[in-house]
Amino acid sequence: MTIQDSSGHPLSGASPRAAELYGVALGQLQCYRGDPVATLAEATRDSPGFVMGHAMLAWLYLTASEAEPLALVRQSLQAARSLPATPRELGHLQAATSWADGAWHRAARQLEDISIAYPRDALALQIGHLLDFLTGDARMLRDRISRARPQWSESMPGFHALLGMQAFGFEESGQYDQAEALGRRAVELNPQDAWAWHAVAHVMEMQDRVDEGIAWLGEDVAAWSEGSFFAVHNWWHLALYHLERDETARVLALFDGPIFGHGPTTAMDLVDASAMLWRLQLRGVDVGDRWKAVAEAWAPQAGAGWYAFNDVHAALAFLCAGRSDLLEQVREAQRQAIAGSGDNVMFTAEVGAPLLEALAALAQGDHGRAARGLRAVRPIAHRFGGSHAQRDLNDLSLIEAAIGSGDRALAEAVVAERVTSKPTRASTAALLRRAWGSVGAGQAA
Repeated sequence: MTIQDSSGHPLSGASPRAAELYGVALGQLQCYRGDPVATLAEATRDSPGFVMGHAMLAWLYLTASEAEPLALVRQSLQAARSLPATPRELGHLQAATSWADGAWHRAARQLEDISIAYPRDALALQIGHLLDFLTGDARMLRDRISRARPQWSESMPGFHALLGMQAFGFEESGQYDQAEALGRRAVELNPQDAWAWHAVAHVMEMQDRVDEGIAWLGEDVAAWSEGSFFAVHNWWHLALYHLERDETARVLALFDGPIFGHGPTTAMDLVDASAMLWRLQLRGVDVGDRWKAVAEAWAPQAGAGWYAFNDVHAALAFLCAGRSDLLEQVREAQRQAIAGSGDNVMFTAEVGAPLLEALAALAQGDHGRAARGLRAVRPIAHRFGGSHAQRDLNDLSLIEAAIGSGDRALAEAVVAERVTSKPTRASTAALLRRAWGSVGAGQAA
């Protein structure tokens, strides 16, 4: 008897128990909770010839967007390569190999091919969606899921995840009403879907609905935070709302508590820590010794050079903590990345390296150089990944650089954009007053 997954796809080499564990791990990944790696490790111990068990392990290690797990990725792929496999399963192995080789866009395209042929392959959709996010491809964030949607129904396992992903894709494409409706429905179907909570939080961030955002994430904190490996990012969104209300004590409490207080070590969590402290610093908030702790947490990844988005956030911590030794490691890793192969060459050469130097100039008080560098990178910043909300850090930095350089015309121009997109925020009004006054000394130094 051929063992199948919940959507009817054959699972080569799986026992009934291994197939059951695979379904559990997929559900954990779809909700961003629990330990899907441990679940799959149990599945492959039960069935060493389970192709998709090894493939999904490789995918999970890859989605960390870190260099260190690459050895485990290759180990999982090696375990699967000699096993009998279906064309769909071979497609997963080929796509995961592409990503491990640094071909992020090729991997996304190969997963796209799987999703076209097998639109109910939930894992291909899930990993493809994450790759679209990591490479800043807003169109595919939306369209990858929209293509498959007609083949799904609400009665199918994991339908909530499909809606949550589609919600985020619509949000990144500026289709906010559709995004919110889909995200809310996903949460209704499965209140533990942390990605769906996050998609609605993004809508409220982009639409300047600060009070509603606080209410949304406060509605059922346990549902999106307990046991979730995505909790830090949703806490970060909550802190953003409080920052907009100028409630800096609350922001710092969130930072010292659920954002950084547990001693995170993953790049995904450390990106949020760096980004929050930088935003606080741009506002002139004294963050004390917090940068030092964040820099220490980033230190093992200083020389990674695997994903430019991470490198820039690590560099922020090193800059602000005065760790010139670690900052130089990042710069050397960037130089090696640019001289290497794979998509991180482009991520780093076009965005990561020039953005790092622009932010370094801002931190060092050279506002004119910072403004020139940030303006150059701004139109293509999406190419190194992240969301609109995350890349808003670049716009806030440009505003600070323009004001600090005394370039009133540029300052007024970039703040005028913000008046259009975020008109009701107190911070927007404050920036507008500073631009009109052409304040000379930036606060990021």
